[in-house]
Amino acid sequence: METVKYLLSEDRLPESWYNIAADLPSLPPPPLHPATGQPIGPADLAPLFPMELIKQEVSTERTIPIPDEVRAIYRQWRPTPLFRARRLERALDTPARIYYKYEGVSPAGSHKPNTAVAQAYYNKIEGVRRLVTETGAGQWGSSLAFAGALFGLEVEVFMVKVSYNQKPYRRALMETYGARVIASPSTETASGRAILAEHPDSTGSLGIAISEAVEVAAQRDDTRYALGSVLNHVLLHQTVIGQEAMIQMEMAGDYPDVVVGCTGGGSNFAGIAFPFIGAKLRGERPLRVVAVEPAACPSLTKGKYAYDYGDTAHLTPLVKMHTLGSTFVPPGIHAGGLRYHGMAPLVSHLLELGVIEAIAIQQLETFAAGVQFARLEGILPAPEANHAIAGVIREALRCKEEGKSEVILFNLCGHGHFDLQAYMDYQAGKLRDYEYSDAEVAMALAGLPSVGA
Repeated sequence: METVKYLLSEDRLPESWYNIAADLPSLPPPPLHPATGQPIGPADLAPLFPMELIKQEVSTERTIPIPDEVRAIYRQWRPTPLFRARRLERALDTPARIYYKYEGVSPAGSHKPNTAVAQAYYNKIEGVRRLVTETGAGQWGSSLAFAGALFGLEVEVFMVKVSYNQKPYRRALMETYGARVIASPSTETASGRAILAEHPDSTGSLGIAISEAVEVAAQRDDTRYALGSVLNHVLLHQTVIGQEAMIQMEMAGDYPDVVVGCTGGGSNFAGIAFPFIGAKLRGERPLRVVAVEPAACPSLTKGKYAYDYGDTAHLTPLVKMHTLGSTFVPPGIHAGGLRYHGMAPLVSHLLELGVIEAIAIQQLETFAAGVQFARLEGILPAPEANHAIAGVIREALRCKEEGKSEVILFNLCGHGHFDLQAYMDYQAGKLRDYEYSDAEVAMALAGLPSVGA
């Protein structure tokens, strides 16, 4: 019999998160205070995050224990299954062996609860009553709403307006969990009103939604901000994915030659890749790691590695990352979770070090890959995950051309059950590709801050 899935029992659930900072040859440049240009300290972040998360943000310890309360909730869906994509292999006629970690089995349907539960827990024990956040496609907002319900926290979500309109069922899920969902930009914040005054028909962006959420969080002592990607502690929480995958790959008698992940802010990519990158940095096993981003929002492949704000209204610290500029508003592609102007500082730093590779793929190719995957493997992927699948197909066809039997691993970070309109638009020929010229990218980058450049 050909084994298709590799399962771990609950007692194999990781006891610690893996912190890649411990194995880096050099640390990324520190975040800077937007007013002074000096490195920020814990006191600067305290209005937004609980102290335990601030400690995780700056930690260089290799492992950070997962609280028992968090692991108890993880057990509902973790460890997640690892699948061998045998039908996809046969359809591609490739000698490559393709594996995927499937995070769509979580209650919210994606990898995002791995950090949402942790963040809700740390806020709860610090006495926080209310969390506010932003969301693109709605995967993160759904996950924080789920976690907030478990810990009795109020949750308010600023949802990028184009996704708010495209994905009413994702919004309904958040509201079912008890969250309040607001289309961003909104009239509820000064930053939202400023955007609408200048662009009344704005479709929004993650940068704008972050501004609104941060503004609200800073106004009340009982409220903190929660972020679903980009920051070090968020990427840290996702490493349960890669740690489990390492054990499951050993069960399969394989080890990846290539790890592929879609990238928007960097959390699911880090989740699957960082434990393997750590092994590579420690000299244990070589491999290639490929980050796949949308051609419509190409921060890694066309952005500049520079200090920039994480939000449009410039309320957040300056971080050094690959960025398209904080005022960049990408087109309304259906992969809403990848429509962010910047990339996680840790992921950006790894690209600068030459540890990972990055490619950008057009929207139509990603949907073609997602449809092919669904028809062969039976799982309908989220539009974000389609980017990883398209990258995997390219790698598998390269193996076929070169006659190499390589092992390819990717993270199927969520299902697409709430993204059916996107698939309907694709099947009807309504989707199109977007490409940014170098001149357009240069214009988007023209407003980069000079602080810390």
